Amino acid sequence: MSFFAVVVLAFSMSMDAFAVSVGRGAALGRPRLIETIRTGVVFGIVEAITPIIGWAAGIAAAQYISAVDHWIAFGLLGAVGANMLYAAIRGSEEEKGDNRPAMSFAVLMATAIGTSLDAMAVGVSLAFLQVNIVIIAMAIGAATFLMSSGGMLIGRLIGARFGRIAEAVAGLALIGLGSSILHEHLLG
Repeated sequence: MSFFAVVVLAFSMSMDAFAVSVGRGAALGRPRLIETIRTGVVFGIVEAITPIIGWAAGIAAAQYISAVDHWIAFGLLGAVGANMLYAAIRGSEEEKGDNRPAMSFAVLMATAIGTSLDAMAVGVSLAFLQVNIVIIAMAIGAATFLMSSGGMLIGRLIGARFGRIAEAVAGLALIGLGSSILHEHLLG
C-alpha cells in the first residue's frame, strides 16, 4: 500500500470522529484544552486498535464480524446520537457559562467505539492484503487524534451560539451514520 493510500485511508477513517468532535466542542462552548486532548487521545487510540482487531480476526472470523458489526454500529451510534439530540433539545443549565460538564468517559468511549467500527471492517479487509498493519493503525490513530482535537477546537470557535444546533446536527449525523451502516449491510 502506497504512502498516499495510507494517508487517505487514515484521514477517511477519522472523519466520523471529526464530525462528532466538532459538535461536542460547540456544545461545550469553550472546552478546556485537557478535554480537547482527552477526546483526541481516546478517539485516536480506539481508532488505532480497531483495525488491528479486524486484521487479527482475518479471514476466519470475517463472516462473524460482518454478520453483527452493522447492528453494533447502529446500536452504539444510535444511542449516542439520540443522547446528543436529547441534550441539544433539552438545553438546561449546561448552556450557562463555561461550567458545562465534560463528556463522561463512558459516553466518550461509546462514541469512539461506535465511530471506529468501520475501521475494524477495514482491518478485516486488510488481512487479505500484504500490508504492515502496525503502520496503518498508527497512521489511522494519529489522523484521528489530529482530526478529533481539531474538531473540538473548531467547535470551540463556533461556540455556544451554535452549540445546541451543532450538537443536534452531530446527534442526527450519528443516528444517520448508524442507520446508513445498517441499511448498507441489510440491503447490500
